[in-house]
Amino acid sequence: MNNVVYQTDISEFPLARRGKVRDIYDLGDTLLFVASDRISAFDVVMPNGVPGKGKVLTQTSLFWFDFLKDVVDNHLVTATIDEYPPELHKYRDQLEGRSMIVTKADRVDAECIVRGYISGSMWKELKAARAKGSNTVHGFEFPPELQESEKLPEPLFTPSSKNDDGHDENISFQQMVDLVGKDVAEKCRSVSLGIYLKASEYARTKGIIIADTKFEFGFKDGRFLLIDEVLSPDSSRFWPVDTYEPGRSQPSFDKQPLRDWLDQLDWDKKPPAPRLPDDVVEATARRYREAQERLTGK
Repeated sequence: MNNVVYQTDISEFPLARRGKVRDIYDLGDTLLFVASDRISAFDVVMPNGVPGKGKVLTQTSLFWFDFLKDVVDNHLVTATIDEYPPELHKYRDQLEGRSMIVTKADRVDAECIVRGYISGSMWKELKAARAKGSNTVHGFEFPPELQESEKLPEPLFTPSSKNDDGHDENISFQQMVDLVGKDVAEKCRSVSLGIYLKASEYARTKGIIIADTKFEFGFKDGRFLLIDEVLSPDSSRFWPVDTYEPGRSQPSFDKQPLRDWLDQLDWDKKPPAPRLPDDVVEATARRYREAQERLTGK
């Protein structure tokens, strides 16, 4: 399990932020995004990474940025090392395939989530509502017969609050309007649904169901931009078409092997996290690679 880029250290530029996965450097007018091989679960970063994970995230996002450019502009400047500032060229081994330079944008402080199927936190909230005799969650009325993982009558835009500590909470559309304003909220909703419809239709031809996904947007000089990553295994729930069956949870192309292993442990879901065994790391890496290969052909 070698060749893991767990953390970068580029001394020529200030580190703007080190997130759960990305190291972000301030280049002045732009930012350098580096997707490391760190992996988290239950909002806790694991002590060892998954080889190649950062490259999968970056290359998948680059594919989608190009695929979706007729739907929305994005913040990508370049992902070609030779076009980076000269000071970064000596870090090629760390940056190749897992980094991009992006324009700085004023972020819309809300996660823009689109759900085509009922799963995850929304399914848990629906079950809790049903226990109280209701089928309504965040202003949405769900069919009383709706099962776990079932396709929704139409995709739903279900935003969440944007907290940098990772503890986002589902909110109603009206609460998003209160946070960011009516015009911005409606723009986020319409573009998010447009992205989802185009991407999910394409993904299905590649054997993947996009059950749900989240987007981030920002503004630069009045331009509305898709920012951060897009439609990667970290930001989306990808299910294989050939094993899909509503009424239960689905296998997915993400960190499911990691979560399954952690759920078997006597761990309180708080730091420090246990070190991952090699077989769990490889199983997780294989899921990420397969998602990239199916979607991008690379």
